[in-house]
Amino acid sequence: MTPDNATTSHWVHDLSPFLVQFTENIGIRYYGLAYLLGFAGGAWLLYLAAKSQRLKLPPVAVADLMTALIIGALLGGRLGYFLLYDLGSVLRNPLQLVQVWQGGMASHGGFVGVAVALIWFGRKHRISFWHLADAVVAVAPLGLALGRVANFINGELWGRVSSVRWAVIFHDSAAPGTPLHEIAARHPSQIYQAVLEGFLLLAFTQWRFWRTGAVAKSPGRLSGEFLVAYAVVRSVGEIFREPDAGLIMGLSRGTFYSLFMVVIGLVIIRRSNAPIRA
Repeated sequence: MTPDNATTSHWVHDLSPFLVQFTENIGIRYYGLAYLLGFAGGAWLLYLAAKSQRLKLPPVAVADLMTALIIGALLGGRLGYFLLYDLGSVLRNPLQLVQVWQGGMASHGGFVGVAVALIWFGRKHRISFWHLADAVVAVAPLGLALGRVANFINGELWGRVSSVRWAVIFHDSAAPGTPLHEIAARHPSQIYQAVLEGFLLLAFTQWRFWRTGAVAKSPGRLSGEFLVAYAVVRSVGEIFREPDAGLIMGLSRGTFYSLFMVVIGLVIIRRSNAPIRA
């Protein structure tokens, strides 16, 4: 626990999840804006890629691609959250599946949903799945970054108890009615993950996409590198994050599921059968 002067030594999270609030549960939420901005930014980057012909897709078709990606990401992320983290809850109350304003998205599930959407889109437009996947993973970290920032604003998915100067007191991390001075300060792990899974990974994938021959010479390689890199930075972030579900083999679920991403990513890289090119 933090000392009695925690309210002066650590910042107390007091951010509203709403940009504009109309009723108790209805309004313009930062969480929704994060997804909107993530999809809009991703669409812009994919449009630039198509216009430069690095993405072998007519620029006008980017809107159709984004529609497929949005559906895949939202359905996969939502279903993945309950299947991987909170299955019992949705079995007791199936309506939670559509109560998206309460949060609950899993990035691992979102990746599966996006992959399914790309398979469908690629077959429909006769475009290589790996070519599409390489372009999409180059922009996906933008959405991941904004989503983690929204998690911080919502005061959810907080970190482990810590005494570092930048630790934050999250009201919801303690039982209702707990005096403020008794609430432990915690790592703002959402921000750590926004930097690692989001902005750092975005810089890497954009560099690989635009400044190297990886996409043209080794289709699928960037997708494999993304999966491995994401698994690594996600696991680093999990060190500071308070597990929000039961452990598996002593590992947080985020870390455990990331192990499979490493294996899949390495298989994809091996399949691309090309040396690393700077």
